[in-house]
Amino acid sequence: MNSPIHDRIQQDISSNDVVLYMKGSTAFPQCGFSAAVVQILNQLGVTFKDIDILSDPGLRQGIKDFSNWPTIPQLYIKGEFVGGADIAREMYANGELAQMLTDKGVAAHSAA
Repeated sequence: MNSPIHDRIQQDISSNDVVLYMKGSTAFPQCGFSAAVVQILNQLGVTFKDIDILSDPGLRQGIKDFSNWPTIPQLYIKGEFVGGADIAREMYANGELAQMLTDKGVAAHSAA
């Protein structure tokens, strides 16, 4: 699957420790699921790159093809696809998400 969209996604997840493909932005999420994952990452004190799939129809389908996952949001940590909102919520609740971030060397900042 070599396409400009695929290459762009690969570049984004390779050059950022944590990437969230979402509807809207961190400041203004456009769906409850995206907002939930933003809140989790903020509570964990993680800096992440948010990418709005609503502003690019090609990316909206491209990220689903890239991950073979049908829904948005999609969370990537150190290039690894983690999952969507339900998986992120479950991993956050049981401590797996914080452990994964630690194991992968992603530094948390203190929440102000």
